[in-house]
Amino acid sequence: MSEKKSMGKVLFNGIITENPTFRLVLGACPTLAVTTSAINGLGMGAAATFVLICSNFVISLLRNFIPDRVRIPAFIVVICTFVTMVQLLMQAFIPSLYDALGIFIPLIVVNCIILARAEAFASKNTPVSSAVDGLGMGIGFTLALMLMGSIRELIGNGSVFGVNILGASYQPMLLIVLASGGFLTFGLMLGLFNLIVKKLETKKKHEEEQAA
Repeated sequence: MSEKKSMGKVLFNGIITENPTFRLVLGACPTLAVTTSAINGLGMGAAATFVLICSNFVISLLRNFIPDRVRIPAFIVVICTFVTMVQLLMQAFIPSLYDALGIFIPLIVVNCIILARAEAFASKNTPVSSAVDGLGMGIGFTLALMLMGSIRELIGNGSVFGVNILGASYQPMLLIVLASGGFLTFGLMLGLFNLIVKKLETKKKHEEEQAA
């Protein structure tokens, strides 16, 4: 039971407590660039999640064999292998999404979320825990990108995932899908998310103090 709780905590950590987008503010470049639509956010998040899980697992397996002085280059080689797999699969089976995401797919190699989890978690923990950490961080990243993409697509085009929501009479606010709109949406969501998490943490602390 304690192991299940520990795994649950690791998973929850990536989704809420240390959400890579809204709490750690990592990977902001692809977050701002690809979230012009919900499907782009989902595609980018799914690709990053696959790389996170696989690279964390493999790096954890190899952690006792990689010399400390070359650990970063070794991590990048592992990450690059899985990014190449994702890139080829997307290019073969989802070419439209691959074209939409463009250079940001190969740039997953140097995404600070991937490298940070390899260095901070996978290199110090078991393969299973590392895979769960990658899954949690990936889900947190994907949800953040999907939410941002949905909001920007809805306000900017009146649709979500390509489905018209606000009707033909809606006048799109194209500003929101531009770079300035991305920064505005990101800033507002960042503040709102941190406010909610802070209130939840305060409530939990208060309950623990009362229980004690």
